[in-house]
Amino acid sequence: MMKSMWNAVMDPEQNAFLQLPKAVRLQLMVVLATLWSAIFCVGAGLVAWTPTFVFAHVALLLAGIFGTGWVFAAYKPRN
Repeated sequence: MMKSMWNAVMDPEQNAFLQLPKAVRLQLMVVLATLWSAIFCVGAGLVAWTPTFVFAHVALLLAGIFGTGWVFAAYKPRN
């Protein structure tokens, strides 16, 4: 199950970006990688104020999950 979930996002031959040109696939994956890097950096920076900003941690994580899902849904192959 974990391998299929990993491949659905990370494998360029199986994910929703398959029908796009390779350059566009790379660009979208770089944007998503930057998104997640920013989320984890901000999350790590907020650790000093964890009790105060628990909501911010959860909001950042949910924004990343829904943002990634939205991007993959937008490029899902249509039959």
